[in-house]
Amino acid sequence: MNNLDLSVPVLSRGKHRSPRKGACFMEFASYLAGEPWSDHPSCTHPLLAGVARDVNDCTTDSGRSRLAPLIPSVIGLTPDDPHVVPRVTARCIQHALPVVSQERQYILAVALLVGEKQLASLDGRPPDDIEPESLAVLESVPSAAKWARSFTSRARRATPDFARRTAPRAVSCAVEGISQACVPDPDDRLYQLLLDAIAETKAWVPAPAPAPEPITPEVVRFTV
Repeated sequence: MNNLDLSVPVLSRGKHRSPRKGACFMEFASYLAGEPWSDHPSCTHPLLAGVARDVNDCTTDSGRSRLAPLIPSVIGLTPDDPHVVPRVTARCIQHALPVVSQERQYILAVALLVGEKQLASLDGRPPDDIEPESLAVLESVPSAAKWARSFTSRARRATPDFARRTAPRAVSCAVEGISQACVPDPDDRLYQLLLDAIAETKAWVPAPAPAPEPITPEVVRFTV
C-alpha cells in the first residue's frame, strides 16, 4: 500500500480485497482515515457511507473519477443525531423521485413519507407536516404520492427499523433509479446527490466546544 498513489485515486465498482485489486470510494476513505482496508469504515456515518458506495457503483466508468476529490470530505462525519438518517434519506429521494421509473416512485414515496413522519416527531410537529422540499417532489408525482399516503395511513402494522432497513434500501433504490432513468445526465445527478448527502450529514456534526479562555496569572503584591 505504500506505493499506492492517492493523489488521483482510480475508483472502480464493488468491493476489493486489496488496493492491487482496485478500490471503491469508501475503501479509499478507510485508507485516508488510517483504518483497516474496508468499504464499511467507522470514519463515516453508516448511511452516508452507503450513499457513497451506491453512487460509486452506479456511476459510469468515465464519470467515476470525478468522485475522487470528494473522498476526504466524508472522513470524520459521524454525527449521532437522530435527524441524520431521515434527512439524508429525504435528500436522496428528492433527487430521484421526479425521474425514476413509476415502480420506484411508489416505493420511494412511501419511504419519504415515513421518514417525514419521523422528522415531524423529532421536531414536535404534526405527523402530516411535511418539509417543503419533500412536498414539492411529491406533488411532481401525484399518482405515487396518493398511493403512498393511502398506504402509510392504513391500520398500524409492525414497522421495520427505518435506520437499519428502510433508509438504506430507499437510498439504494434512489441511486439505482437515477442511474437507469431516461435522463441525459445521470452521472451529474448522482454527483449532486452525493454532494447534498455529504452536506446534510455535515450539518448535523456537533460544533466543537469553544476553547477555554487563557488564564491570566494574578499579580500578587506584598506590602512591607
